[in-house]
Amino acid sequence: MPRYFTQDHEWIDVDGTDATVGITDYAQSQLGDITFVELPAAGSSVAKGDSASVVDSVKAASDVYAPVSGTVSETNAALEDEPELVNSAAESDGWLWRMTLSDAAELEGLMDEAAYKTYVEGL
Repeated sequence: MPRYFTQDHEWIDVDGTDATVGITDYAQSQLGDITFVELPAAGSSVAKGDSASVVDSVKAASDVYAPVSGTVSETNAALEDEPELVNSAAESDGWLWRMTLSDAAELEGLMDEAAYKTYVEGL
């Protein structure tokens, strides 16, 4: 399953037209301790680049942008009681939402893991 990254530090795993979205380990390390995660409602539509979620931390509240357009199919209910999962497992159990892609062509502008690593090293 390919994983893509955005310059806003979101990751997206894609399996056909289904995808899982979260923030990168780099993003969570910059935010500090996560205290609350506001997730989009299941069934809601998100557009590429729009704020779809908010992650609150001891340092700041940060918007999480939809890496591609689609419909939210599920949110990570575990984050309601354990928002710190984003800190401990940002790129696995700390995923934010799952979605159905509306236009797979939007993936073409995203980075692969090697390109994202180079991008972060340049920050």
